[in-house]
Amino acid sequence: MRPIETLLLIANLLTFFVLAVHMPRSMGWIGYWAFVSLTIAFGQVLVEGSRWQMIPAYLLTPLFFIVWLRQKIAPSKGAKGTTNRIAVGLAIGLSAIALAISIALPIVLPVFRFPHPSGSYEIGTLTYHLVDANRPDVFSADPNVHRELMVQIWYPAKRESSSPSAPYIQDAKVVAPALARLFHLPELTFDHLKYVATNAIPSASISSDKPNYPVLIFLEGITGFRQMNTFQVEELVSHGYIVAGVDQPYVAASVVLPDGKQVVGRSKEQMNVLIQQSISPVKKAPLMNDRAFKDGIIPYLAQDVSFTLDSLTALNQADPNDTLTGRMDLQHIGIFGVSLGGIVVGEACRIEPRLQACLVMDAPMPADVVKAGLPQPTMWITRNVETMRLERQRSGGWSEADINQHQNTMRTVFESLPRDGYFVRVLGMFHANLMDIPYWSPLFPFIGITGAIDGQRSHNIINAYSLVFFDKYLKGRSSPLLDRSTEQYPEVLFETHQT
Repeated sequence: MRPIETLLLIANLLTFFVLAVHMPRSMGWIGYWAFVSLTIAFGQVLVEGSRWQMIPAYLLTPLFFIVWLRQKIAPSKGAKGTTNRIAVGLAIGLSAIALAISIALPIVLPVFRFPHPSGSYEIGTLTYHLVDANRPDVFSADPNVHRELMVQIWYPAKRESSSPSAPYIQDAKVVAPALARLFHLPELTFDHLKYVATNAIPSASISSDKPNYPVLIFLEGITGFRQMNTFQVEELVSHGYIVAGVDQPYVAASVVLPDGKQVVGRSKEQMNVLIQQSISPVKKAPLMNDRAFKDGIIPYLAQDVSFTLDSLTALNQADPNDTLTGRMDLQHIGIFGVSLGGIVVGEACRIEPRLQACLVMDAPMPADVVKAGLPQPTMWITRNVETMRLERQRSGGWSEADINQHQNTMRTVFESLPRDGYFVRVLGMFHANLMDIPYWSPLFPFIGITGAIDGQRSHNIINAYSLVFFDKYLKGRSSPLLDRSTEQYPEVLFETHQT
């Protein structure tokens, strides 16, 4: 929770005890907590901004003030009779329940903070709008609409402590409702995400510590958003990487373009047929906008990666912000993605020789990748079959067919790699643990959205293996973590073959 929110809840709690318990005359000053609470409530709304999770606290504050004021103006002579005592007891009981709800709501859906990453670099961020004039957008029925991407770039920055932090989600007003629909919740459920800040500074000066920095591309999952792995992006950037997070319209929950146009993502159900055609093709190809997709949608989405690489090359030559010009080491490029983003990573690595290290997180591999293999060093971060079955038991999804496809396609490509490969399975880690979602609510482990493993622990493991993997193949730094299992992470089932 935010500081003034916490202060308001404490003030309301103290006010409740003051009103519920008859205080000695010598302690009459404590009664003024009701006025203090009201003042704090106004300050919280003005300074931090209101959110719906605080509504019970907002309602209790003036109610407690009115009760306190009535006691000051017309003190009670004492309860008369059983009925009066019952009424007073009922009022206290209902107030206690309301107070408990007012405290629980902002805790269950907090305005959280990202831990400061462990690297030595601060973080800057810029966002770019890219238009591929040579490629139509196949998701649009209009053949004249070209493919557009929103790409957010995070980079090592100079320390600028006085600058405000970048918001977690730049277009939270439209993205948050889309995320709520994904969880089948009311659209205002995640409205408070607009208040979440990151460790990045918008338009910060890039660090002059190195002449340039290796580049990583991040791909989101279906109905996700480009910042959905901020925990991982910030950690990598703090250790000297430039990361470009790609919002792929119609894949993302919602993408807002500079002209204000909002591109709402297609649902999982709409996309799944096109995705499955790329993984397990059938003779009758699925249609979209009267066009048959014999190879599914993954090859098209992988072209977004090639276009992003072309655009980064242009930015490196002449960044309109004059920040990244010449600062990207495009001789050392890696890529990582989660869920659908991981599937696209597999295809992009198959077709793109510019990609030198590939990290796939919890995603099956497309059929052509299974058939042809991958030429680059590749790491998979996923979980074991038993954990996937446990997730199905607790929150649904993950049929046996899904689990077999998921595990078998990854392992087939891993075992056929001509280069170094790593297969990292984390026990007790659910799909959502590979994203920022554990931060969203401490309630999630209890309702099966995240796994038995602690959310921060899962992030620490993902960050550790991601960093040493990219360090080895983009910076030439070796780590014993890539050679064998380690006592540091007993939750990890680690396999490797190195050439």
